[in-house]
Parts: sequence; structure tokens; C-alpha cells
Amino acid sequence: MKRLANVAPRALVVGDLMLDVYLWGKTNRISPEAPVPVVEVEKTSVVLGGAGNVIGAMLALGAKVFAAGVIGDDLSGAELKAILENSGADSIGLVEQRGRKTGRKTRLMASHRQIVRFDSESAEPISAQSEEALRAAIEKSLPLIDVVLLSDYGKGVLTNGLTQFAIGAARALGKMILIDPKGADYSKYRGATLITPNRKEAGEAIGGALGDLKSVAAAGAKLRRDLALDYAIITLSEDGMTVCGETASHFPTQAREVYDVTGAGDTVLASLGFALATGMTIAEAAHFANVAAAVAVSKIGGASVTIDEILAYEYRHSINQSQNKIAPLEVVALEAEKLKKSGRKVVFTNGCFDLLHRGHIEYLRKSREEGDALIVGLNSDKGVKALKGELRPIVCEEDRAYTLSALSFVDYVVIFDDPTPIELVKAIKPDILTKGGDYKDKKVIGSEYAKKVVLVDLVEGRSTSETIAKISAQGGEK
Repeated sequence: MKRLANVAPRALVVGDLMLDVYLWGKTNRISPEAPVPVVEVEKTSVVLGGAGNVIGAMLALGAKVFAAGVIGDDLSGAELKAILENSGADSIGLVEQRGRKTGRKTRLMASHRQIVRFDSESAEPISAQSEEALRAAIEKSLPLIDVVLLSDYGKGVLTNGLTQFAIGAARALGKMILIDPKGADYSKYRGATLITPNRKEAGEAIGGALGDLKSVAAAGAKLRRDLALDYAIITLSEDGMTVCGETASHFPTQAREVYDVTGAGDTVLASLGFALATGMTIAEAAHFANVAAAVAVSKIGGASVTIDEILAYEYRHSINQSQNKIAPLEVVALEAEKLKKSGRKVVFTNGCFDLLHRGHIEYLRKSREEGDALIVGLNSDKGVKALKGELRPIVCEEDRAYTLSALSFVDYVVIFDDPTPIELVKAIKPDILTKGGDYKDKKVIGSEYAKKVVLVDLVEGRSTSETIAKISAQGGEK
């Protein structure tokens, strides 16, 4: 993920632009006129809202942004235009429509909480002239960009005709087009690269509430099939998100503290677009978006997040999660079952992993690439002695387990005493069982309980025994 710090993809953001106004204050008494708090307003901040949240999120990540939308010929429209241009975005597609009211959402914040919100806006479809101007702006900017993001707040900009035009034009030039949808009829999004409804929105679109992850995956598959999408990504708030492609994969939330969910969906759309435009896979992009959303909801006021904040958050999260990865077999078996039910592919491997070296790292990394989650069976100190002799292990099981758990591509570590991992494989029933390439033409223990066995090539000249031999030789020379 660190490679994202030095890239600047170009994005076209089209949608319902509006202003988010925050009145910040404090309250310590109730009004004598009515049973409501009296808020002493101390400051006011005005930022881009609606599709502007996506623009701000992309800019904060380091992208070059071309903006397209419709404003009114009013004071709010002039204010929005000035903020947009000062933000660094290219206002190539900003269209002014006479008589239209520029969207303005005002939130009263006291003691870090939203007390009330009041809105002023036009929500009817934009005029034919405005739509024609937006089509021209989209057509002009498409050759200049890497990805298109449509942010639909249901305020009349993304009409059926404009949305289908944008999708067709983007696809014709091989550009990805990602959409945050609105409403119950998703037919206008047909042919997009992906859409990102939340659980409630996806349920309304298919005509039924979504409960467990199985129903979420089924809804995503239906949306993808009916709308001819590459992917349908359903965001699940505190439960993370489910990515539905050829198969469904669930990505648990990264959030630890939630202060304000304002703009969280916009952060997901922007971070997915940013990641995919830099060449990340859909799984990598989903993980990146999960972390970005976690940072966003830990702030107040729909604040955008930066690459540095995402990297720092992920680092802290990985450190805190390391100990949680080490678990007994009964816990790991249950987690493996949950992963498989959510459509994720579980990989299992095992070993002593004494004096962790490059060969181990490459083996584990390649094992993880075979699926969506890697479970490592770790021989206990007792087991290592039985296999390697009384002088082994060099590193105790607690330290070996902790070191393995710190690796980003290891999801769970389970320690076992038995001479073979047969009971682990039997309980976990992995989709993929990996062993070293030296097992060619040999019986792989537990293979009958796995769907597939994959032999991973080993790094030549890298082994714990060789490392110990070198250390011993150097000690002898002294």
C-alpha cells in the first residue's frame, strides 16, 4: 500500500454538488422558550458536500480531479464554485442553471454531536440544456482521466439519460466507471464497472431486507447479473463490505472508534476509484477502502483522509491485531467456517517456522496468494523436539507464533502438539492446502480434507538448518 503515496491518478467526478455548512458551538442550558438546548455558536465552516465529498476525498488522497455538476445562479452556487476552484479541482464540467437552488445542508454541532440539520435545495431533474452541457464536459474530459466516479444523491443531476451516456462513453474508451447509487430503481446504472450501495439501499433495490452475509452475497450477485456489472460492492457499516464478482468475498470493518459517519459512503467510492486507478486488484482496493472509511468515521464533520493517515491507521491496526491472530483450534475452525460461508477461500499450511527467514516469508506469502485467508498450523516446542531433536526449537513457540502473527498475509496461527497437522486440517477443512515443492510425488497429510493441494516452490539455499549450521561454524572459528 505504501506505493500509493507517490501516485496521482486522474478522476472525473460527476454528481450532485452541494455545500455542507457546520455551525460549531457548545451547549450547557435549555431554552426557556421550548425544551430544546441553547447552542452558543463559536465558529462556522463551509465545505463541499454531496458529490463534493468524493472530490475532496480524491484530492486528499493525491488524485487530480475533474468535477462536473450543476449549481444554481444564487449565492450558494457562487460560494460552491469558489470553494471548488480553490480546492485544486478542475471545474471543467460545472454548469450553472438559472432558477435552480444550489444544495446547502446546514448542521448544528454542539459538544461534538449533531443537534439538528436543515436543508435548502432543488431536487427535480436538471434541464435539458444543463444535461447537454454535462454530456459535452464528460466527453471532453474522458480522454484525460483514468477513472469515472458518479456520486448520485438523488437530487436530479444524474438523470437516466446522462447516467447511461456516461457509462457508455467511459466503457467505449476502456475507462472504469464506479457509482454510488440512489433510489430503488438501479436500471440507469446498467453496464457500470461497479456500484457501491449500502445494505439498506441494496435491499430496497432487490425488494427485500438483507440480514446475514449469505443474503448480502446473494443480493450482490443478483445486482451484478441483472445490471451487467463487473462487481457489486455492498457496504455494511460496522460489518465491513462484501465484494461480489465471480464469487463473493467479505472484508470485515477496520473501524475501532466511530464519531461521525457523514460522507463514509463517499470515502468508500473515492478510495475504491483511487486504488483501482493505480492498478490495485479489487481485493486490494476493497481493503484500502475499508481502512480509509475507518479513518473517516473516526473524525467529525465528514473529513477527508490522506494516504499517510491510512498507512498510519493500518500500521496501528496490524500491531493491535497481531495477538488476536493466535487462537486455539476450536476458535480458528469457527472463523474458517465463517470465512467460507461468506465466499472467501481459506488456505492452510503448517510448519515449525524456527528462526524465521526469507524462505519462510516467501512460502507464506505465496500460500496466502492462493486464497483470501491464510491459517498457519505451528508445531509446538514439544512437537518440534519430536521432529528435529532435543536442541530444537531455537525460538520458543510463543515467540514464533507472535512473529508469524505480525505478518500481514497471515490471518490466524494455531499451535499444535501432534506429530502431524491431520486434526487441524480435518477441523478446518480448507479450500487450499499448501506444502513445499519438495513434497512432489509424496503423500500430503490431510489432503483428503482439502478441496485442493498446492505445492509452493521453495527459495533455494534458505532453511533454518542451514542458518544454524552457519552460526555453529562461525562459533567454531572463534
